[in-house]
Amino acid sequence: MTVIAKYLQTLIQLPFHQTELYAEVPATCLPIVYSPEYNITFMGLEKLHPFDAGKWGKVIRFLKEEQFITDEIIVLAREASEADLLVVHTARYLNRLKWSLVVATITEIPPVLFLPNFLVQRKVLKPLRTQTGGTIMAGKLAMDRGWAINVGGGFHHCSSDKGGGFCAYADITLAIKFLFERVEGVARATIIDLDAHQGNGHERDFLEDRRVYIMDVYNRHIYPGDGYAKRAIKRKVELEWGTEDMEYLQKVELHSEGALNEIRPDIIIYNAGTDILDGDPLGGLAISPQGIIKRDEIIFRAARRRGIPILMVTSGGYQKKTARIIADSILNLHRQGLIGEEAVEGVGPSHVPLMMSKSVSSGATFSAI
Repeated sequence: MTVIAKYLQTLIQLPFHQTELYAEVPATCLPIVYSPEYNITFMGLEKLHPFDAGKWGKVIRFLKEEQFITDEIIVLAREASEADLLVVHTARYLNRLKWSLVVATITEIPPVLFLPNFLVQRKVLKPLRTQTGGTIMAGKLAMDRGWAINVGGGFHHCSSDKGGGFCAYADITLAIKFLFERVEGVARATIIDLDAHQGNGHERDFLEDRRVYIMDVYNRHIYPGDGYAKRAIKRKVELEWGTEDMEYLQKVELHSEGALNEIRPDIIIYNAGTDILDGDPLGGLAISPQGIIKRDEIIFRAARRRGIPILMVTSGGYQKKTARIIADSILNLHRQGLIGEEAVEGVGPSHVPLMMSKSVSSGATFSAI
């Protein structure tokens, strides 16, 4: 037996660690995952980067105002534990996050450097770990229900051993690895990354993994410009400054159809960044709110037509109006019959807690770009 074969045999024999992220969800819940703990508010630090401080809370509030959701039917996200994170991350990387300088560099908020790390862990990293737990939970929900949305996550610049671009944990990689290891019948995944920035984190993680097909549509001129990671992209669509709706939507539809026709995955992970919006200070594209709503509909319709489960994360977006656009897009998906209560019928009970809080924090949260 070769050394590699012995190593693989050892891995197969290892028991799974215990996790709270894969408990079943009550049939009364929609597969929409959120927690007020996604939000970060601490000494005004949330104002020191280009991000809507109330983005996630606003999305939830708008969905409530439209009577699409209530607190009782939202799935409450749980924080990813260290054991959960070690499914992908190296112990060395997680230990480096115990240095405030490292976290300040990753989040690009220099004053974090001067905070005691116990505060950084509680006020900055715990919210990001909760969003990461939400993405992992939503992966299982998508397989159970056919679709799921994490109102957060999408930290696509973080890989197993390196963070960056506001991304401290590799939630997309973790969600896929959890599914491969724990859900029978999940052997192939497709990532459709439509954030304005290249998703170099998950690309580095899956560079040698043929089970994962990556389609990435991004502004070719902006961060991160990671040429090494681009080798993992199976369908690469590089956009120019100021790309507008017609060209963008044509390319999204053409290439998403092509990707899903080329290889039929067992799940789609859809990174739905809104930093493609016209006027976004970091994205450099010129897509209208209607264009973003249509984009999301194209991806969900392609998944539904083929009967492929889909997990959506919301990723980057750096204007005040992005929260309203995300909410409007989710409402449109419901109107189009692409998501809704019919998807949860027949699912058994579980012990995952419901969102019981009657007030939604309007604090800040960091996200991927």
